[in-house]
Amino acid sequence: MKDPRLADYARLTDMELRTSLEAEQGLFIAEGTMVIGRAVAAGYPVRSVLLAERRLGDLAALLPVLAATSAPVYVVPDEAAERLTGYRVHRGALACLHRKPLPEAAALAAARRVIVLEDLVDHANVGAIFRCAAALGVDAVFLSPRCADPLYRRAVKVSMGAVFAIPYARMAGWRDGLAGLRAAGFRLLALTPDRAAAPIGAAMTGQRTALLFGTEGDGLSSRWLHEADQAVRIPMHPGALAAGVDSLNVVAAAAIACHVLAGADQARSAE
Repeated sequence: MKDPRLADYARLTDMELRTSLEAEQGLFIAEGTMVIGRAVAAGYPVRSVLLAERRLGDLAALLPVLAATSAPVYVVPDEAAERLTGYRVHRGALACLHRKPLPEAAALAAARRVIVLEDLVDHANVGAIFRCAAALGVDAVFLSPRCADPLYRRAVKVSMGAVFAIPYARMAGWRDGLAGLRAAGFRLLALTPDRAAAPIGAAMTGQRTALLFGTEGDGLSSRWLHEADQAVRIPMHPGALAAGVDSLNVVAAAAIACHVLAGADQARSAE
């Protein structure tokens, strides 16, 4: 479709195009009435809404969300929506929203429990980690400069809008990215499958804690491992290696580590 009013929704499955276009124009796409509602509640201004005809019933749920905006709502035939976006939209409405300026990393230094993501490239993993973080009481997320965008459509969808609930910042530089966290008093714990690392539960203290997670496959870089205060691991079942499992994927590791961190804080609060 050539209608310029719908250009924001063109080729949503073309990751290279969308990441460049959305960053350049300061926009992002949210999918589904619930996620759109959470984005609006978090203060992201709506630019427009797109509905396929078969999901016209979603408009009633969206009207209260859009009541305070003057954003146009475009309704198009199902086939046209699929041609425009590049896929069959299963979760109903799509909305294009304006991004808000990210806080400087220093502005989040008052947080107590944070996670730091180094160069994760899979948007679904980033979205899932934000969902874990929101569920388990993490205060903020820090991203290395090359980490995937939490506001990319896939990340937003997988997180179920949790990317709007947790403040996050992108580091200005990778080489010295951890220095500011250390200066703010955070103890840096690097997650690794190395069996020589300390069990994560034994490493918890009363200090501010930053959990470091590395990219899919290779994990944390040697530089960040070296700069961390301590390398920690999630203890595996004795039979895991025999079963061919020597590590957890980054989302599972983040969920477990955040749960241990939350439990340690709860135990200290009860003392």
